[in-house]
Amino acid sequence: MNTLTDTQVRLFASSKSWIEGEAVRQLYATAKLDGVRRAVGFPDLHPGKGSPVGAAFVTEGKIYPHLIGGDIGCGMALFKTGLFRRDAKLDRWAEKYFHLESPWDEEVGEFLAEHDLESTEFDSALGTIGGGNHFAELQMVEQVLDAKAFKLLGFGKQQLVVLVHSGSRGLGETTLRAHVDQHCGNGVEAESFAAEEYLRGHDFAVRWAKANRKLIARRFVATIGAEAESLWDGCHNSITRRESDGEVVWLHRKGAVDAESDFVVIPGSRGSMSYIVKPTGDSGNHAWSLAHGAGRKWARSDARQRIRERFSVSELAQTPLGGRVICEERDLLYEEAPTAYKNIEAVIADLVAAGLVSVIATLRPLLTYKTRKVRR
Repeated sequence: MNTLTDTQVRLFASSKSWIEGEAVRQLYATAKLDGVRRAVGFPDLHPGKGSPVGAAFVTEGKIYPHLIGGDIGCGMALFKTGLFRRDAKLDRWAEKYFHLESPWDEEVGEFLAEHDLESTEFDSALGTIGGGNHFAELQMVEQVLDAKAFKLLGFGKQQLVVLVHSGSRGLGETTLRAHVDQHCGNGVEAESFAAEEYLRGHDFAVRWAKANRKLIARRFVATIGAEAESLWDGCHNSITRRESDGEVVWLHRKGAVDAESDFVVIPGSRGSMSYIVKPTGDSGNHAWSLAHGAGRKWARSDARQRIRERFSVSELAQTPLGGRVICEERDLLYEEAPTAYKNIEAVIADLVAAGLVSVIATLRPLLTYKTRKVRR
């Protein structure tokens, strides 16, 4: 049985960061699981269902599907559009329906074939955002802090971009449930048939989720008369096999994004900037991962109660930054209010101070789409 004496537990957050004690307890509890060699928490760390969100775990010889949960492949993706600041018509666009809650009305089979994906019972969910903290957001460049690095990103300072956050919808949950029904919430040997069976479904869900983000972006920008070109895609819920110091290890990410790409987008809330950062330093020191966002400050039930008392629906539909928010589920609008999240500036400051990233640019939210009520 592995113990903390031979497991590295690291939390990359300053004393100024607001992190619940329960999240830290979950980080250390997970570090005690058999085979865990490294447990890393980031400034966005917050409690999850049994294990924390905003963390990465490196295991040897075992995998733990329950650590990453049911939304296998969930992540963010950044796309550039052919639109520019001068083209923005926020009030007009905020009135459009987008229909991202409904099945795509074009030929899904062709899209699946283009992305080497098999047809499943979840075809109708492809190209839909889902609930929770998922979104499609039109953004503009607010500030460039590293001009040289910005030139390599592939879009201009005046160009509008889209950030999409979504996952594998019900597909990943089905994969997890099938595993849990057979093996409960226990880990399994990495070289076992059980692991092979789970990872087959897992890998498919990861690819499906990436394609889903691409289709969401295509549908979103088509409604406002544009096209979307992928610039970056970062999965933050996954299990990945890799070699480290000549040994095979398994990297579990739960709300932590890959730190080995040229750049990473770390979003705030609907009412704050998103950050484009460049990973720096030895990424193996922090499990080849980074924070995936601001992280929740309040649980959803707390947010509903607190926000309802402080803000009206109309106040939440337009942010202090001037952005529009389309969310016609009142409870979800409260749950996802900017004040329910941590301060993204503090999260980024902690990552910079720890030598994990440098900031390339910031992005201002213009139009955030979550959901409309389905019209019949």
